This record gives sequence, C-alpha cells and structure tokens, in this order.
Amino acid sequence: MLAIDTATPAITAGVVTLGDGAPETLAQRITVNARAHGELLTPHVQEALAEAGLLLSGIDAIVCGAGPGPFTGLRVGMVTAAAFGDALGVPVHPVCTLDAIAADVTSPDRFAVVTDARRREVYWTAHEPTGARIEGPAVARPADIVGNLADLGIRTLAGQAATLDADVLALPAIDPAYPSPRGLVAAAAEALRAKATPAPLTPLYLRRPDAMEAVPRKQVTRL
Repeated sequence: MLAIDTATPAITAGVVTLGDGAPETLAQRITVNARAHGELLTPHVQEALAEAGLLLSGIDAIVCGAGPGPFTGLRVGMVTAAAFGDALGVPVHPVCTLDAIAADVTSPDRFAVVTDARRREVYWTAHEPTGARIEGPAVARPADIVGNLADLGIRTLAGQAATLDADVLALPAIDPAYPSPRGLVAAAAEALRAKATPAPLTPLYLRRPDAMEAVPRKQVTRL
C-alpha cells in the first residue's frame, strides 16, 4: 500500500506491506523541506513505487496523514491521496500524523509527540508506551503544556518540536522527529486488516481559519 504525509516539514511517501505482523517498508522517500510539499510529493511517490518494483495500479490501499498541520502543506498530501484513491478505486485511510510518529517510538514510559504549529505553538498528543493515544491532539504554546505533561507522567518527547522547543519543554527528545511510511500504516493497521470503511478524509487543522467571513456593518440610526 501507499503511505503519504505532508503535515510536517517532511515530505513523506513510501510503499509498505502489511501482513499479520508489523508493517514492512519496501521503499520510501522523505525530504525535509517545508516549502516543497507540492513540488516533491508526486516525484517521491513515483520513485518509491519504482524502487519497490510496482506500478501505481498495483496499490490496493492508501494511508494519508491527516494532520494536525499547517493548512497549505497538509492539503497537498490529502488532496493527492484523494485523487489517487479516486483514480485507482482504492480506499484512502486518514490517520493522525502524530499517531504515526508515535507508532515508531520505542519507549518504556509514557511519552508525548510535539510538532511545530508555527505562531510559537505546538501540536501535541500523549501516548502510552504501546503507542496508544491518551491525550490530544491539541494545539497550544509550549509553556502551556508543561503542566499537562507532568500530570500525565510524560518522560520523553518525539517530534521535531521536542528539539525546537527544548528550552521550554525541558524533556529528553527521542526519535523519530517526523512520520515514516511504516508509522503511517501502523497507525491504520487495525482498520486495514479489518478492511473497514475508511473514516472521512477530513484534515485536522485544530485552529480557526485566519480569513473570517465578512459580517454586515451595523446600521446607523439617525437621531
């Protein structure tokens, strides 16, 4: 199956197989460049397919990171996944990008995933050592979640914001910083194995849009 994500600065694409055990990556392309999602995603898909010895028509399902992430980057991956799914007639399973990062974490303790939300904020989730999510996703200033992390018994942080905001969050950073194709498929494994109907392909923005609908001006009554 094909796995793609553009909810972080990483442009992620890969071909992954899923049997009874853990997902296995056949080929992947990951480039960290927050300004090149639209330029690099399709070439990454083509290169991963070529390395795996597959044609796009050989894909039986697509897993797509649904964020949270910035609007412009996130929609590149989701629109691409929707277009491929429609053209191929295959299911497209959205997953929380932070869950995909968590799926690649190896930790004996509870941990959190934090990614850059810009505007001096982070997207974050908290997880059990198994990867199961226990809090989030949410968006907040790093200083505002320090207490939450302590209350939840979080010992380490994955995601690129663990390093970017290390001075505030003050917890050890662990791998990975970005989602992998394997992690994306692992996050959707239960639905994929059950051949369940995919959830709606709805992006997790977590923020109100910058552009607001104009409202009529109040009428001025003359005295």
